[in-house]
Amino acid sequence: MKNIYFKAAIFSAISMLAISSCVKTDDYDVPEIKCTNKFAAANHQLSEITTIAKAKPVEADIIKEDFIVEAYVSSSDESGNLYKMMFLQDKPENPTQGIEIDIDGSNQYLDYPVGALVRINLKGLIVQGVNGNIKVGTYDPNYPIGRINPNKVSNYMARVCDGQKPVVAAMKPLEFSFISDALKNGAHINQLVKIKNVQFEEPELTKNFADESATGDRYITDKKAGRLDLRFSNFSTFGKSPIAPKYEKSGDIVLVLSRFTSSNNATVFTDQAYIRDLNDINFPNARFTPGEPELPSANAVNLFPSSDFENWASFLSSLNSFGLMPYASQGIGLGYNGTNSLQIKGTPANNDYVFTANAASGIPAAPKRITMYIKGTASGKSLSFNVYRATPLLPNTSAFYTFNLGTFSTGATLSPESTNSYNGSINTNGQWRLIELTLTGLTDLNTTAGKPMFALKTGKDGVYDLQIDNIKIE
Repeated sequence: MKNIYFKAAIFSAISMLAISSCVKTDDYDVPEIKCTNKFAAANHQLSEITTIAKAKPVEADIIKEDFIVEAYVSSSDESGNLYKMMFLQDKPENPTQGIEIDIDGSNQYLDYPVGALVRINLKGLIVQGVNGNIKVGTYDPNYPIGRINPNKVSNYMARVCDGQKPVVAAMKPLEFSFISDALKNGAHINQLVKIKNVQFEEPELTKNFADESATGDRYITDKKAGRLDLRFSNFSTFGKSPIAPKYEKSGDIVLVLSRFTSSNNATVFTDQAYIRDLNDINFPNARFTPGEPELPSANAVNLFPSSDFENWASFLSSLNSFGLMPYASQGIGLGYNGTNSLQIKGTPANNDYVFTANAASGIPAAPKRITMYIKGTASGKSLSFNVYRATPLLPNTSAFYTFNLGTFSTGATLSPESTNSYNGSINTNGQWRLIELTLTGLTDLNTTAGKPMFALKTGKDGVYDLQIDNIKIE
């Protein structure tokens, strides 16, 4: 036995000496690394895929020519929550087009990780487009769109190389303050988004993420009481984990947006979304009451002179030349906590500007929100508010941002809308209720003292009996 070890040792020593004697320099040749592209350069933008999409593709719609696009992978099926589908978008940040590719297999993340730039040749595939949702797959006479055989995915899709290695980009989700903004006009279907200040609805806190033997629908809500259906697979690594207590609070969530269309009625659809894994949920903040804004902070200041309506003469002096509608007056002792208010009592004959006020001095340079308290009723119509832009205006730009209250009873957080609307009614049941106009992202507001800043509007033939107080900005 000793002789065997001795001979092995002698052989090793001789081998090492031979190897070292062959090295005449410290310069080692590094093997050349090459990464070549399988497909030719893209001959179409990803957005052009919508021009060949069909609601119900038939065999004749199979693409017969090279139709090559580039896209970035935004999803991952590693956790199992996304099953047999992959989401891609045209840019790693600020995307304008997203698509879903259906593949009849899992573990696609191994070949196509998040951020991977890929080229897709649609030749031999079909494209379905329904209610803004663009899907790529195979022709299958039994389904609206078929799944690509996992063994043939590489025939249609390949990584893009920079000459040395495959390209991988850092994906930056589009950020939104409210669910409605993320879903607006279906502009971000199949794209990666982050929605801020959301939480699971109260009934979901007693559940696991997924149902016991099926995909689960779990709803999140935001501070405007908006809702979004999240889909959780029972085959995911976390599907049988409870939502609470770890995820019972509020915060931000990263999602891939999707849209489901009814097979019986193409005009009926549901917006829904998927997380890639639990790292997409960041809920460190306290729960909130949906629809009710946070109280004004100590830094909130009057939006216009005497916007607390204590000094009536000062308030009137802040108005433009059209002054105040006759059915509006000072509510002495009728305001918040027994102070004074603006009282609106009457039935307007038109869609009226009750008043337009100029900005007070000391308004923050980059305000985030306007708040006000309202108490009372309005039947038949509601209120609308204008917040003015700075001048000079850009071409084809409205002079103001519009916020519509709609039906109101317990609290509201409003985002800008395209036009004034007075639909709805108001009944606060004798309580003071808070309204917030969200200004986040509005960078061209008129904050110059003495220039038009805010207008309050009423709707024709509405019956108003309201108190308004403490219109603040911060």
